[in-house]
Amino acid sequence: MAPNPSILVYEPRTEGHHPGWLTFVVEDLLHAGARLTLAVDLRPSSKAILQDYLRDMWGRVALLDANEGGPSIWAGARWKSLRNCLTRSQAERVFLCAFDEVASDLFRCTAFGWNPLASLSGKIGGIYHRPRFLDKSKLSLGKILKHRGFSRIMRGSFFAQLLLLDEFLVPDLRKTYPEAPLFFLPDPCPVDFPGDAMEARARLGLPSDKKVLLFFGVGSPRKGLGIAVDAVSSLPAESDTLLLVAGKQNLRGILRGKIEALVQRGRAQLIDRYVSSEEEKWCFQAADAVLLPYMNHFGTSGVLSRACATGKFVIASDEQLIGRLVRERGLGAVFTSGDSQSLASAILGYEHLNQAEKAHFRDRTAEHARKYSRAKFREALLASLGLGDAEVS
Repeated sequence: MAPNPSILVYEPRTEGHHPGWLTFVVEDLLHAGARLTLAVDLRPSSKAILQDYLRDMWGRVALLDANEGGPSIWAGARWKSLRNCLTRSQAERVFLCAFDEVASDLFRCTAFGWNPLASLSGKIGGIYHRPRFLDKSKLSLGKILKHRGFSRIMRGSFFAQLLLLDEFLVPDLRKTYPEAPLFFLPDPCPVDFPGDAMEARARLGLPSDKKVLLFFGVGSPRKGLGIAVDAVSSLPAESDTLLLVAGKQNLRGILRGKIEALVQRGRAQLIDRYVSSEEEKWCFQAADAVLLPYMNHFGTSGVLSRACATGKFVIASDEQLIGRLVRERGLGAVFTSGDSQSLASAILGYEHLNQAEKAHFRDRTAEHARKYSRAKFREALLASLGLGDAEVS
C-alpha cells in the first residue's frame, strides 16, 4: 500500500467491544500516517460513546454516518451502506473493525455463486472476530453453506487482508488457503489499564476487605451471568467474595431478583449501565479475579485481555478458545461450562490460594500480556495492510 493511504474504517456499532476495537484500529492507522474516514453511528448517544473512547483522535478523522436512514439488520442495507460509504469517502480501501457485520450473509450468498460485494474485491479487509462456522464440532446446514461460501472467497482475490484472533486456527487455514491474505491478530492487552486497586475500589464504592470477582460486559444469556450469580449465591457464609457486575445487563425476571438478593446480602454490587472507558479501567484494577463463564462462546474476549493486562486471576468456562488459553497458558482456573457448582468450587479454590501461588498466576498473565501486547497488535495490523514490517507471530 502506498504511503499515507486513504482508508475508510467501517464500524456501525457502539455496544460491547466495538468502540474499543475501533479505538485500537484508528490509533494505529493514524500512527502509520493513514488518512482516515470513519463510517460510524452518529446518533447523539452513540456519538458520545465514540468520543469518550477516541478522545483527541475524533478531531483527526473525517466522519460519515454508517446508519444513514436508520440502523438496519437487513443484509442488503448493510451492503448498500458499506458501498455508499466507500464511494462517499473516496478512500482507496475499506477496513471493517468487525467483518462479522457482513460475513454470514455474504458467505451464504457466495455459496450459491453470488457475491453482493464483488465490486469491493481487492479493496476490502477487516477483523473477523467469530467465524463460528469453522467450529466442526456442531455441524448444521447454515454452517456448511457459510463454509462453502468462505472457501470460494478465500480461493479468489476478494480480500485485501483478513485478520483472525485465534492463533491456533490461522496456521490451519493457511495450509488450506496458502494464497489467501490471512493474518493472526492478537486480542490486545491494553497498556493503560494497570492501577492501584484500593484507589479504584474507593472510586467505585467497593469495600476494601472483600475478594472482588468481576463480571464485566453487556448482558447476554451466553455470557453466563446467571451461572455466576448462582455460584456466588451458593458460597458458604464465611466466604469473603463479592461479585461486581459492571455493564448494561438488561436484567429481568428471576435473574434480577437473584442479583438484588445478593446485593442485599452484601455479596454483590451492580453497575447496570453504560460504563465509561475510565470506569472500565477502575473495574479491572479493583478486582482480585475476573470471571468468564461464557457458554459456547467462539473466539477470544477483550475481558480476558484486560484481565491479563491488570494481572488478574481468570476463572473461565472450560470450552472453546478462552478455555484453552486459560488452561494451556496457566492464566487461572477453568470450570465445567454451564455448571454453577463447578464454578463455585473454582471460586473457593481461588480463595484458598496462598501468596506464592497468586504470584505464579500473575507471572503467567503478565507473560500472556506481553505476547498479546498493543505493540504486537499494531505490528500485525500494519503488516497486513502493507504499512509495517513482516507479521509478528
